[in-house]
Amino acid sequence: MAGSQRIYRARIKSTQSLKKVFRAQELIAASRIGKARDRAQAAVPYSRALTQAVSALATHAHVDHPLASQRSDTNRVAVLLVTSDRGMAGAYTANVLREGERLIERLTTEGREVDIYVAGRRGVGYFQYRGRELVKNWTGESDAPSPGLAEDISKELLARFLAPAEQGGVAELHVVYTRFVNMVTQQARILRLLPLEVVEGVAPAGEDVLPLYDFEPSPEDVLDALLPRYIQSRIHSILLQAAASELAARQRAMHTATDNAEDLIRTYTRLANQARQAEITQEISEIVSGADALKAS
Repeated sequence: MAGSQRIYRARIKSTQSLKKVFRAQELIAASRIGKARDRAQAAVPYSRALTQAVSALATHAHVDHPLASQRSDTNRVAVLLVTSDRGMAGAYTANVLREGERLIERLTTEGREVDIYVAGRRGVGYFQYRGRELVKNWTGESDAPSPGLAEDISKELLARFLAPAEQGGVAELHVVYTRFVNMVTQQARILRLLPLEVVEGVAPAGEDVLPLYDFEPSPEDVLDALLPRYIQSRIHSILLQAAASELAARQRAMHTATDNAEDLIRTYTRLANQARQAEITQEISEIVSGADALKAS
């Protein structure tokens, strides 16, 4: 019994240490989620303005542009998966990887060659462990992505989309990420980013159609300037959405882990007390038995 009591005390001590770690991670995520959510929301007006400008060009200019044209010279496609750099976020990364695997399987079934790009160490480790090649990866900024990271990713993917087929050009670009809905709900999504499909361009409130525009110096030049900014803006918005989702998932997971640790501590404490009571009862029984034996002798 004494051995059982020592085991339970050791488990209580180790669980208390884990509880402190879980609680610290929960507080860190809680302190960052507000800023991450604000950054994601602050990026919406700029992205919406760019979307309306691109929609106006697509509606009134009638200009063919490489970023908005379907390629038929290659069957290669690029898939970007946005995961986390650290764990302790529940099923956050697992959901993204699951959706990504479904997308890759579907594209492969269609006869496409898939180039995989990953943002986040957890995703990088997932593919490296399985011996699958990554074209490029980005790590270190999953919970606080900078505009520089979005620019680097957008330039790399735009270059691959615009490159000739013999130089590894891709016909499509898909992004798998997590959309932040609220503190409780985050949704893994698949978005085809290229070739460009502008589906969010809407008229201002109270108007039925987009206003007419004159383009200077020309629609082609305006498209050349706007479309790369549009893609960078969308990728930055995706990264910010993923960061807010990661922090919300980590806060929720660590809160649950803290509660579970408290339940374990209560269970181990009860078992340790029972072992101690059993030990005391056994000692009393041994003393009484010894006294009875001495009296009988």
